[in-house]
Amino acid sequence: MTRPTATLYRMVMPEHLCPYGLKSKHLLERQGYEVDDHHLETREQTDAFKREHGVETTPQTFIDGERIGGYDALKVHFGIETEAEQKAEGTTYQPVIAVFAMAALMGLAATWMAEETLLTWRSLEWFVAFSMCILAILKLQDLSSFSSQFLGYDLLARRDVRYAYFYPFAEGGAGVLMIAGEALWLAAPLALFVGSVGAVSVIKAVYVEKRELRCACVGGDSNVPLGAISLTENLMMVAMGVWMLARVAL
Repeated sequence: MTRPTATLYRMVMPEHLCPYGLKSKHLLERQGYEVDDHHLETREQTDAFKREHGVETTPQTFIDGERIGGYDALKVHFGIETEAEQKAEGTTYQPVIAVFAMAALMGLAATWMAEETLLTWRSLEWFVAFSMCILAILKLQDLSSFSSQFLGYDLLARRDVRYAYFYPFAEGGAGVLMIAGEALWLAAPLALFVGSVGAVSVIKAVYVEKRELRCACVGGDSNVPLGAISLTENLMMVAMGVWMLARVAL
């Protein structure tokens, strides 16, 4: 059977290749359309196209002679949720799932490289340590935004704002030392301290006061709800701190 045809106009210039034009083309092809792909190769061509069709943006897609619109309009046409709709829905666990999944794979890969096996106590240690480092990176991308969100629930940060800025460095530093297996006398108490304060803060805010807050665990601009995920992050640090202290003692 002949595939249906869609006509796409998108900017393809030496200095600018429209990402939403590429996304529109890819989406149409995924939906089984043959794409009649028209490139707008100069600013003059683009401006003339906008005037002719009375539109303000490109890309623009036409199906059966009807203008569908840009990339978001195309997703709506095919019944696919747009990014704006996803954000409007509020909370999501996707960033946390991505962090823990990658940290687990990194832990397994490191264990395989070091010991030529996958599942050992070392792989679990590295999983937690890699998780701490990745989460610290996400917080440090925008320290001001993280601290503002963190101050909404952390008990120690509310008493001393400087702790909100110290926390990501402590988390990341402890994680790095644990990966290296060095200075555990410092890394273990550090992880135990920040993890314990964090766990108590989350329990008080979510399970005692019943407040609905966003978690700063993956950065200050996240829509991850404060609750089990943040509590898990902190309990992982507590457990890692205790485990490392036991290793130092032995």
